[in-house]
Amino acid sequence: MPIRWRDAMNQALYGPGGFFVAGGGPAAHFRTSVHASPAFTTALLRLLTEVDAALGHPSRLDVVDVGAGRGELLRALVGGAVGVSGEPPSGNVRPSLAERIRFTAVEYADRPENLPEEINWTAEIPDGITGLLIATEWLDNVPLDVAVHTADGWRYVLVDPDSGAETIGEPVTPDDLDWLTTWWPSLTSSPSATSDPDPGLTSTDATSGSESGFRAARPAQGSSLTARSWPGCPETPHGNHRAEIGRPRDEAWANAVRKISRGLAVAVDYGHLRDERPVDGTLTGYRGGRQVPPVPDGTSDVTAHVAMDSVASAGAAVARCAYSMVPQREALRALGADGGRPPLSLAGTDPAGYVRALAAASAVAELTDPAGLGGHLWLRQPVGIPLGSVVAR
Repeated sequence: MPIRWRDAMNQALYGPGGFFVAGGGPAAHFRTSVHASPAFTTALLRLLTEVDAALGHPSRLDVVDVGAGRGELLRALVGGAVGVSGEPPSGNVRPSLAERIRFTAVEYADRPENLPEEINWTAEIPDGITGLLIATEWLDNVPLDVAVHTADGWRYVLVDPDSGAETIGEPVTPDDLDWLTTWWPSLTSSPSATSDPDPGLTSTDATSGSESGFRAARPAQGSSLTARSWPGCPETPHGNHRAEIGRPRDEAWANAVRKISRGLAVAVDYGHLRDERPVDGTLTGYRGGRQVPPVPDGTSDVTAHVAMDSVASAGAAVARCAYSMVPQREALRALGADGGRPPLSLAGTDPAGYVRALAAASAVAELTDPAGLGGHLWLRQPVGIPLGSVVAR
């Protein structure tokens, strides 16, 4: 029986036996920045020390990973935090950063075996966070509805969970219509519909992110290839303009920001902005490292790019503080990961060192490639701390 996409995604991804709660986890099916290079972890550790300084070196520094998979990122951060002092320049006697950090993984799956005891495991974002909340490729898997623009307005797209076949359903609700009018205007909408509804809370760092390309397993922002373009995959009903209603993601991000007492929330995801919404949407599937049709039967990832400006506005409304949004390549370079090649002279004086440095540079290059991982957007939302102190370039 056809149902709305949001219900189908929720069951396929997070229901009993769903894609994200059973089996080996997402790392068995696609590659993310966390898996690509240790440089990603090193950059986050540097960001963490900046957040720590902006907070005045609190006695407890939270690091919360939302959508933690099987804890890969926090495992790396636990190891990397050892030996990082986090001491203020004054030399005051304080516990080291490693002694003050509290790691929390937020994930619906059961706690993995052999997870370091330093990592707490929970299904819900905790309250009262003081520190850093990280959401790497979480929002793209928050279930949402899909709609098509017909002669009589926006209507939901229904999907058969077993086959992926789609049909047109009832008109969208007033709340979803309001979101579509504001954030995903149809091809027939007036230019005024694309004006910024909340300019006071945006940052001059915001970017259109018009470059496109593919990462190792999932496409970066701006890609026009979706599973519907594959032979044998059902087309959008009647070929109408298609949209993915991001309101649940706005609410999820706003709730995450609301959990922070003081600190920084960072969302890293592939997405798009309002002036460049994809006409056919981006809904697709991934399984075993390959892009597959988006069939919500629980056997594959079902994902859609994120309307990052809408999400950002929702979080800023909660924090009452401007956000910053930049491509990953800019964010990582600001944190010391520039992917530059080592000097050729090093090959003559230290051949082994040159090879190691070259390999490290190559790994960083993957993270900063604008046609791949480097095209992902970093949304950085401070709460109760100055924006500049944690996002300076």
